[in-house]
Amino acid sequence: MLAQMHALALTAVTQAYSPYSHFKVGVCLETASGQLFSGCNIENASYSLTLCAESAAIAAMVTAGQQRIQRLVIVSSGEDFCSPCGACRQRLLEFATEAMEIHLFNQAGDCRVHWLSELLPFSFGKKDLPC
Repeated sequence: MLAQMHALALTAVTQAYSPYSHFKVGVCLETASGQLFSGCNIENASYSLTLCAESAAIAAMVTAGQQRIQRLVIVSSGEDFCSPCGACRQRLLEFATEAMEIHLFNQAGDCRVHWLSELLPFSFGKKDLPC
């Protein structure tokens, strides 16, 4: 499954709309039911309106009726590994556990594995709200 996720994230990188930064990001997430959703970054001239690849994939997942992320793959057009921004880390926590695996690939195909708890220590989420 990881190889398929990597391939989908690589395809998503090619679809990214990044005329300002020229930094393309593609992701693929796997839901608890095994469905795969990919996304790419979509920039905007008003930078704060840019949509991160992770957010695009989460939106596709929720639109399809899924709400639980099991694993995430991230690939970028940069030479180094690309981890989620702070806002996306918080968005990921909304739909995943802190034990979710995040696989970061560089352009050479090397992979680093992290867990959401590493990237978002001392998180604030559903567990902190009286629901």
